[in-house]
Amino acid sequence: MEIILRDIIVCSFYTDDDYYRNHANELKFNLDSIGVAHRIELINKGTDEDWVDTCRKKVSFLNDMCLSNPKKKIFWIDVDCRLLEIPDFVTNSSADIIGFQRGFSPPIAIGYRNHARFWEPCFWGVGTSKTARKMMADAAASEKASTIKATDDFFFEEGWRANAEGLTFQIIPSACVVGKQALPSVHPAFFVFGSSGNVEEFRSKTAQHLSEQRPKWTKKLLLKYGKKIIRFFPKRVSRRLISISDNIGLTNYLLGFNRSGLSDGRSQMQRRDITNRILRAGINGETSLLDELANDLCSNSIANQNELATIEVARSFAYYASIESDKSLHLSWWVRPFPGNLGDWLSPLLLTHYGDCRILFQTPTAPSRRTPQHIIAVGSIARFIKTNSIVSGTGISGYDHRIESQANFLSVRGPITAKFLKDCGGPKVTSFGDPAALISRVIPLTRDKTNGRVALVRHINHRGVPLALPDNFDELSLLISHPEKIRDFLLQLSKYDEVVTSAMHIYIVCQSYGIPCSLVTFEGLENSVSGSGLKYSDYSLGVGFGELHPAVIQRDLNSLILERTRQTERISEVTKDAIETRLLESIDTILKQGLK
Repeated sequence: MEIILRDIIVCSFYTDDDYYRNHANELKFNLDSIGVAHRIELINKGTDEDWVDTCRKKVSFLNDMCLSNPKKKIFWIDVDCRLLEIPDFVTNSSADIIGFQRGFSPPIAIGYRNHARFWEPCFWGVGTSKTARKMMADAAASEKASTIKATDDFFFEEGWRANAEGLTFQIIPSACVVGKQALPSVHPAFFVFGSSGNVEEFRSKTAQHLSEQRPKWTKKLLLKYGKKIIRFFPKRVSRRLISISDNIGLTNYLLGFNRSGLSDGRSQMQRRDITNRILRAGINGETSLLDELANDLCSNSIANQNELATIEVARSFAYYASIESDKSLHLSWWVRPFPGNLGDWLSPLLLTHYGDCRILFQTPTAPSRRTPQHIIAVGSIARFIKTNSIVSGTGISGYDHRIESQANFLSVRGPITAKFLKDCGGPKVTSFGDPAALISRVIPLTRDKTNGRVALVRHINHRGVPLALPDNFDELSLLISHPEKIRDFLLQLSKYDEVVTSAMHIYIVCQSYGIPCSLVTFEGLENSVSGSGLKYSDYSLGVGFGELHPAVIQRDLNSLILERTRQTERISEVTKDAIETRLLESIDTILKQGLK
């Protein structure tokens, strides 16, 4: 592509080894494809130099780029990161420094009480002002004179602190990182973060700044460092440690409901308390209390997106928990991100239909000793199976977490999950099928004349990724949880000629109804969905089809040739019968247990 962004230069460097050389070639191609001038250089690495020594060379390299290009904005990008584009608000920024806040944190977490350093320098830009260039010169001088063991982060922070009083700066929203966009944003997700894994290995060996308050062992820190520590153990040991964490409730504590970025007005703590009470009221089916609290929160201040999403998901919980029935069952399903991911929320919808009863939410991460007997059905949540779980159709997304082998297994999603269960010491399971395949029986729809258009439905991790859509494409969001909204969504979906989706359960829904569908992922984002990708074949083999892998397509969907990606297979009624039988069996088992 012709270079169209002439006022900026994106720079990086790499060492001569396979990992970084391959990433450098990919980055060059990436920047060429979006029309950005760049300078990606090979640097020499001395025989006695390690990763830390290489990293600190970024400081002088970036300063040299500033000196040799005094009238251009200079952006550094780590060589294993990617840009889907560079938005206008970044390229046209008048700030001296622009970048992501440390840890890709939102502005509400700004400041040294939360972070020891201000910037996340995997991607950041330096303006053309004298103050901006002085900051870089000071950082480079500090690096050159210093004998301490430290990475580039340390010296960039030193230059920033020395000059911050005279600098203007702009923080790029965390929603601009692919996979970080929890809620709709006006800004595109354009930055794909990469990590070589060297940071944690060398952290204790390098100089670090300290935050204004020494960090406490909060949930966030425990979760962060727990993940890092687990990686050092053999796979068999790490699976066991994770399983212990799940069973004793540590996972539930770290991933519990008390995490939400809420705004001030009332104090942040007060707003968080009200929002958590709204959520709890919904889970308990207390609709009157939910309405009272929601009205209180919204009438006295402007509710932010997180709060509104929590209110919406609370109403979905309340719908199932307040059903008038003398029967109830506990069901475990994944409920985040709020207001809910349609695929996960098919689980209570299906169980309500077949069980004709109240659905009580069982937190997947709750400790085993506190959980009543419950069903696990839709979703890749096999890692959260407990000894008192009744399993009907769930599956794995990777091999990192062992499966509890002593549960009551009526069926699993597919043969890949079944084999891994057997490897974990579990029983041999030969009954397969994702219960989402039954959606056409629960909400029957007739496809008559369609509208001549194509529906695009993204996976939640692809929200905000800039895409170019053909004129005959419409985009639908799967961020819904209430059964009435799901019904409306499915009715709308059925009117389209065909569907393009990067979400597996939308693909399953299409195969249940017989809607032509293309399962895709986007070029450069092949690893953006959690797991190893085995879940696609696990599902497909489980319903009697062949292996399945998403087609990798460009983000300009005008180049998409649907004839090459379109699948028209429909799940057979015989397969649905088998899945339905197992689901009814799981419901019958738990309801009979409740009568004892």
